[in-house]
Formats: sequence, C-alpha cells, structure tokens
Amino acid sequence: MIDATRYPHLSRIDTPADLRRFDEAELPAIAAELRAYLIESVGRSGGHFGAGLGVIELTTALHYVYDTPEDRLVWDVGHQCYPHKILTGRRDRIHTVKQKDGIAPFPKREESRYDTFGVGHSSTSISAALGMAIANQRAAAAGAAAPRKIVAVIGDGAMTAGMAFEALNHAGGLEPEADLLVILNDNRMSISENVGGLTKMLGRMTGSRTLNAIREGGKKLLGDKNKPTAKFVRRWEEHWKGMFVPSTLFEEMGFHYTGPVDGHDIRALVAALKLQRTLKGPQLLHVITTKGKGYELAEDDQIGYHAVSPFDPSTGVVSKPGAAKKPTYTDVFGDWLCDMAASDPTLMGITPAMREGSGLVRFSQQYPERYFDVAIAEQHAVTLAAGMACEGAKPVVAIYSTFLQRGYDQLVHDVAIQNLDVLLAIDRGGVVGPDGATHAGNLDLSYLRCVPNLVVMAPADENECRQLLSTGFAYPGPAAVRYPRGTGPGVAVQPALETLPIGKAQLRRRGTRIALLGFGAIVAAAEQVGAELGLTVANMRFVKPLDRELLLELAKTHEGLVTLEDNVVAGGAGSGVAELLAAEGLALPILHLGLPDAFQHHASREQLLAEAGLDAAGIRTALLARWPQLARPPRQVSAG
Repeated sequence: MIDATRYPHLSRIDTPADLRRFDEAELPAIAAELRAYLIESVGRSGGHFGAGLGVIELTTALHYVYDTPEDRLVWDVGHQCYPHKILTGRRDRIHTVKQKDGIAPFPKREESRYDTFGVGHSSTSISAALGMAIANQRAAAAGAAAPRKIVAVIGDGAMTAGMAFEALNHAGGLEPEADLLVILNDNRMSISENVGGLTKMLGRMTGSRTLNAIREGGKKLLGDKNKPTAKFVRRWEEHWKGMFVPSTLFEEMGFHYTGPVDGHDIRALVAALKLQRTLKGPQLLHVITTKGKGYELAEDDQIGYHAVSPFDPSTGVVSKPGAAKKPTYTDVFGDWLCDMAASDPTLMGITPAMREGSGLVRFSQQYPERYFDVAIAEQHAVTLAAGMACEGAKPVVAIYSTFLQRGYDQLVHDVAIQNLDVLLAIDRGGVVGPDGATHAGNLDLSYLRCVPNLVVMAPADENECRQLLSTGFAYPGPAAVRYPRGTGPGVAVQPALETLPIGKAQLRRRGTRIALLGFGAIVAAAEQVGAELGLTVANMRFVKPLDRELLLELAKTHEGLVTLEDNVVAGGAGSGVAELLAAEGLALPILHLGLPDAFQHHASREQLLAEAGLDAAGIRTALLARWPQLARPPRQVSAG
C-alpha cells in the first residue's frame, strides 16, 4: 500500500475522478509525488522507466482536463503509460508490472476501462483514435451516444513511422471533419536518439519560439479559421514562415497546429488542453518533454534508462560484480556482424530503431558508413535492403520477430519474389517473456515457412547461431536466421565464420522407438528428455528446406516422431515435417509440441515455456501420455 505520509495527494487518488476534485493549484505537488512514486515503484520492480518520467505532467494534465474514461485517451508506444496506470486504479499494483499475473507493461483493454486501446508496437494511436472519433461522431449524430473527446498521445519516435502519416493524411482530409486531438510528445528519442528528416524539422520548429508566439497571437486575433481573411492570412503565414523555419507539415495535412508547449509546465499544459477541449476538427498539440525528467541519472543516460532491472533509486542502476555472464544470442549476432563486416566490405547493417535491442551498437561505431537506422519503419527497412541487394550489396536486416510482422508484405513482394540476396537476423523468436503478447515471436516459423525462395534457420545454441548467420549470409538469396531472447545452453562460440550445408540436420543422439525432432531453442530440453528415455534426438537446424533424407530414415526406423518448436503448432516446423511425410506416402504417429493457439500473457520466458509444456518436464509428460510404454526400458533382444 502507498505511504500516505510520503504521498499525501497521490494516496487519495484511486481514479481520475479523484484527481479532478483537487484544486488546479495542487497539480504541481501531485505531479511531484507521481514522479517520486514512479521512481520508487520501478526501482522495486524494474520495467520501462525513462518514457514514463517524461510524461508525468502531461498524464496528470490529461486526466485532470478530460473526463476519462468517457473521453478516450489513446496511448502510443505504450511504455509511456506507467503514470497513466498509477492514476487509473492500479497504483498499489504497479510494482507487479511485467510479472506473471501482474500489471501488463502496456495498455491492455481487458485490464482496465481506462486502457482504451491495446498497444505494444508503435504508431497505432492516431489510426485507432481516428476510428473512435468517426464512430462516436456517427453515433452521436444518430442520437445513440453522447459526444466525447478523443485524444491520441504519440511520442518516443512513433511519429517516424509511415502508419502515423497515413492516419494524419486520412484525418486531415475527412468531410465532415472528425473531432480529434493528436498530442505529439516530442522528446527527441525513441529507444535510441530519433533519426531522420522529420526529427530535424521538428527541431527547427521547436527553436523558433518567437515565430510560434506571433503565430498563436495572430490566430486569436483572426478568430474563425474559415473566414476569408483568416484563410488568406493563413496562406500568407505559411509562405512567410517558410522563409525562416520549415513549412508546418501538420497544417498542410489539415491539422490545426498549436505549440510547442513545455511538457513539464503543468499549468501551461492544463491551459492548452482546456483550450483544445473546446476546439472542433483535427488538432495537433506539440509538447516538448525530456525523457527521464526528474531523475538526473535517467536524464543523463536516456538510452540506458529506457528500461531497467530493479535498482536502488539512491544509487541508480549499478552493474553487479561476479562471474562473467554468458553471451546472449543478441551478443552473438552483434559480434558476428562486426566480424563478417571486417571480412566482406559489401555487408550493410539495417535496423528499424532497435540498435541497442538488436545488438548493433558496436557495429554502428566501427562501421558508421555501413550502418542504417531507418527509424520505426519496418516496411522501409526490408525494401531498403531489397534495393541494396539489387546493386550488389549484402544487406543484413536486424529485426525482432514481432516487428517483422509489420514488414511481411515487403518480405514477400520486394525480397522473396525477386529472390534477392537479403539476410534477416530475427531476434526474440518464440516466447519473449515479460513484455507479453505484443512482443512475442510465436508466429514467425509459420509465416516464414510458406514464403517461396526463403531459407529459414533456427539455431540450437550460441555457436550454431554464428554458423547459421554465416550460412545465410553466404547463401545467394533470401535467408532468415531466427533466434530467441536471452542466453542459450552455454556452448562456446568459435571465432571462425564457418558455414553449414543448406538443409542438413544434425543427429544429436541415436536411440530407439521414438525420434525427437527439435527446432531451435527447444533442442536442449529435447536432448535431456531423449537421454532419460533412450530416444533419438535430431537438431533439425533448418525449417526450410527440411532434411528430407534424415526424416525419411527416421520415419522408417522409429515407431513415431515428435516435433518440438517454440512457435505455434499451426503451420509451423512440425507441420512441414507432416507435409513431407504425407507427400512420401509414409504414415506413422506424429506428436506436435509447440506453443498454444492462444496469446500468452506476460511472464518470464521460463514460465511461459513451462506453461506451454515445452520445458523438459512438460515434454516428458506429453511423451508418456502419448506412448506410456516409454516409461519402461526397451526390451533387449538376445543375439543369435
């Protein structure tokens, strides 16, 4: 429970309705308590940190001015939403964030009526809010609903994605106009620093405070923007302003632009939002914030404090001494990328705003001329790679499995159909853990396996990850290497850039009766169960093409086969095995073990695998349920 002596205001706020009972003069004190409580809570639990600190005043002002949840508040890049959750009934459980059965790290509709739209990926807020605004407008016109205000809060780099501009373009051209407020939370950051032309333009706009002051004063004098005089002056203003700062992109797209406003001046925010609440049509409020605001260490290291493990707020995040950590699969990829770049000058590295998460920091420093951060633009990242490949470059796209879903059309249309030499290094394959369903990579083997021309690989350990990356890079066509989050079984990584034969599996253990066919990270658990029960174990390595020769041999010499993958069963690697055997006219029992046909909630990776029955205990239980005789040792056949 919250300490009322330390948090005299916040302890009295269970819902935004409680917040709105306070006098406006008390809001700075409430924001200060909210910031202190967030620092204390995330220090205890870990989680996304810097972005939430940056929107303390904005969140407080929004819930104070707007009648949430009747008015709709739609968050983007949902890791901004911890303060929102604290103010909307989840204050005393915020320390459980990301934990099994705890608070979700992103807005989640089933968790609270204040979470109006679920989000884990970025750049969805304007589209969703516009949809709500249109639906509400139609319902209100028909007398079926009361009019409500719709607000989208977009930030942390989300405005760099094409989907945001698709929504702006639609909203600005609607007739009749939809009543919609878009708040651009401009903190110059994604996880890394924001990149691209839009960031530069916003920076120049922000720097011209005098021009913005003149501009806003002129709007008040001219009044209704639809009057002929106002229209003329508005057109003249854009030409005049363009001589000093960039043309106001948002106004050209049909939005009434206001700003920039200091996002840490809660009185100014409340005043701006009260005005916005009275306006009709599409509005855009430009708010300037600082990621990590109010916690000096987070302000000074905005990348490092984007998301944190539990820490002592008085000292900050401190590395604990101890034994050397095993390299993660991401580390293996990052080292491989630098080593391969040293041996092949045509290698190009591409990331959609995930330099740190995908392991490209060292590559970006050593090979800046070959490093391309395209911002939150997965579609562009994939087609950019396709264009590079057309001119003889060897592009490597480092991307999370869940984010590749956003570039799937480009993978099919621009890379695979043209059979271009592009390597996809797919991180976070399979269950990811505390970030929940939005970040899980449970579907990639299914959506990749069906794409013609594409070689799909899943390493069983760290060294094999390096080998398969080299294999995919050497392959003269589209290839994908899919690996999990975190560490592997601890196999030493050899320095050689060794390749493996395409489509050849590895027999890890020769046993009897049943053959276990493991794909990727599940191989280690399969080996453990195989050793316990005396079974054959194959590390399949390749999801496409499958090792036809080995599969036929195992099918003819065993009573049954078991496929194991940390991917959904539907359409996954196991389905490929069944299809191959059916095409060969071979019929034998096959047990498919994989992730459930459901979106798992947030928990640790180990907890989710156990929940799905994909740890050693779960695999053993499933095998004995299907073949009870495996509990007994095989009968020995006497010689002669």
